[in-house]
Amino acid sequence: MIDKTKAKEINLPHLGQRHVQIFMLFTSIIVNYITRFNSGVAVVAMTNAATTNPNFPEYKWSDMEKSYILSSFFWGNFITQFPGGYLCRRLGAKRTMLIATLGSSLLSLLPPLCVRWGGWGIYCGIRIVQGLFQGFLFPCIHAHLAAWCPVNERNRLGALANTGIECGTLLSIFISGIIAASAIGWPGLFYVSGGMGLMWCVVWLLLGANNPAESKFITKAELDYIVSSQNSTKKVESDERAQKIPVPWHAILTSLPFWALVIARSAHSWGFSTLQAELPSYMKGVLNMDMKKNAFYSALPYLAMWCMSYVYLIVSDVLLNRNILSLTAIRKTFNTLAFWTPATALLCVGLLGEEQKNFAIVLMTLSVGMNAGATIGSALNTIDLSPNHAGILMGIVNTSANVLPILTPLLVGVVVKEEHNRAQWQLVFIIAAVVFASGNLFYLIFGKMHLQPWDDKDYLLKKNEEKSQLPPKECSENAVPTLSS
Repeated sequence: MIDKTKAKEINLPHLGQRHVQIFMLFTSIIVNYITRFNSGVAVVAMTNAATTNPNFPEYKWSDMEKSYILSSFFWGNFITQFPGGYLCRRLGAKRTMLIATLGSSLLSLLPPLCVRWGGWGIYCGIRIVQGLFQGFLFPCIHAHLAAWCPVNERNRLGALANTGIECGTLLSIFISGIIAASAIGWPGLFYVSGGMGLMWCVVWLLLGANNPAESKFITKAELDYIVSSQNSTKKVESDERAQKIPVPWHAILTSLPFWALVIARSAHSWGFSTLQAELPSYMKGVLNMDMKKNAFYSALPYLAMWCMSYVYLIVSDVLLNRNILSLTAIRKTFNTLAFWTPATALLCVGLLGEEQKNFAIVLMTLSVGMNAGATIGSALNTIDLSPNHAGILMGIVNTSANVLPILTPLLVGVVVKEEHNRAQWQLVFIIAAVVFASGNLFYLIFGKMHLQPWDDKDYLLKKNEEKSQLPPKECSENAVPTLSS
């Protein structure tokens, strides 16, 4: 690993191509998340034009039909998470991310043209296919991070790229409301988000590169720095070589550190979907406060989350660079803060009455903001375990994690029969808190932050050689003799 002193000796630029790649990953998440979440505002504007710009068509959709539209994205999204890791290995990160963003952006342009004759069903279908395209994104992002990040900068650069999640969510809330109320109305939501995605694709074609060796703009000093830091011949292969590395499925699927990551990310998905979708519904039904109609209150938790993501990033960088805490201690500490703080807040919110609205808002903002630590805590753990298989691991992890946002509303529908009944909501929050707490506890006990043996490109070959060198099993004394004996 090259330290900072050595980096200065080789005249490494402060801003290099690795930072350009991280910025492109950051912006790719933003444009895709705006496309993903603008439907919340779009559905309201399309069914109640008076709330935005009344000069555009209005559709009479039932609450169930609107629910189908809002959830339909995830129906497609979880399906392609696992194939996304494979596609990235076959085509490389550059082409796969281009396919994901280009497909999603082009589809974003269609609703204003298609809804007038296809109704809510066609809009629902478009969002399913958008989810299919965006499912390729995160497995590819983690594979790209593994290829471009020097080992000593992996935590910082990986976290910076993933702050696009909070930024994209926040911007989708602010931008969507402004656009829907402007002269271009709700159709503008789709045209702007689609246009932003297409612009990103053009820039990505010019600047994107599967690995440092393929970049047209990287300096020799930076290339040597990244390759030396990664010890790339042993850890992170070139894109062409990585495609030939066989996946050690048995080793991965029997790896306890990997399952600790799967459980942690799945628990996060369950808990965060409760914070994001169900807590506002509780505050409307029980506390008589419709946060979704108040743009400031709707955006406040995500503003806190975006700000806290940089707080976590800076603190982790200081602790790591000054050798105050190890990477393992940082990941597990931050993940604990990100999981157990919201778990406690959910239990507390369920005890509040209508006269304590302000305290409920504080708890909601605190819980969502503190949850930003999950990015450093566990989201980047795939690269710690196996840079060579980071895309495959992320595909499996995200497949599990993206099923749960579909199941969470179903549980609420079963438990909450009366939206004003606080006791019923308390059960929902208790379940979410238990999932949050137990998922993190499993991660604390079994999670690992170091390279696993099965990351070795020759792992399967070595295993086969070991098996071939084992002596033949001797017959036991009590064995029944055969005819040949």
